[in-house]
Amino acid sequence: MLTVTDYAAHAVHIADFASKAARGYFRGQLGTEFKADASPVTQADRGVETLVRAYLAEHFPSHGIFGEEHGIEGADRQRMWIIDPIDGTRSFLSGHPLFGFLLGHLNEGVPEVGIIGMPALDEVFVGIKGAGATLNGDPIQSSDQRNLNSGILYINEGEKIFADHPDVFADLIKAGQTRRFSYDCYPHALLAAGHIDAVVDYDLQPYDYLPVMVVVEESGGLITDWDGLPLTLNSDGRVVSAATPELHAQLLALVAA
Repeated sequence: MLTVTDYAAHAVHIADFASKAARGYFRGQLGTEFKADASPVTQADRGVETLVRAYLAEHFPSHGIFGEEHGIEGADRQRMWIIDPIDGTRSFLSGHPLFGFLLGHLNEGVPEVGIIGMPALDEVFVGIKGAGATLNGDPIQSSDQRNLNSGILYINEGEKIFADHPDVFADLIKAGQTRRFSYDCYPHALLAAGHIDAVVDYDLQPYDYLPVMVVVEESGGLITDWDGLPLTLNSDGRVVSAATPELHAQLLALVAA
């Protein structure tokens, strides 16, 4: 019977070949199309997910798979893999290197393994439930920052927050000692590695936040929705990551206001 460590080993192997495949497309001719919601998709998104699905179907035929580009198979199964083949397609298609590869393994809907791969940076962040988080095999730990006024805050999807929650946006751009506008998974990885202290994110899908969740939590950080509730397959896509409980509480008070 496979352990969570065994699943993690498979996940790391998948991240390796998925990253190589993504690099093969990067800054090439991508054949970009736009979905009904105006979000872009390239042949790289579809190609990488197809490779990952083929591996999972061969090695874990009884597991479900939920991928951004090809949907859900086996949604009622106990174990499921969740995939975002190119997290940050807009970065990818514009030649910006901060796109990611996200992979998670869920047991009854609860993430047990999370991968944040950064193909262009040759970085792989791994979270294993109960066993900590690593970057390229070395242990990582979130910071001990407890005061938002002294912290480094990243604001993801700022224009969407501004459009839907202008009062929250107005408070966010005054928060923190240092703040940056950003996108996609890498800010959460930076938090897990102790480089930044907090991330406010918005309009995410389960394949965006569930793999990230394990990495953040196993590094010592906290990640929930804006109401402080645990992230699940049914969360609304509003996400707060923080290095410490004290910082997390301050962020929740800010977004609630």
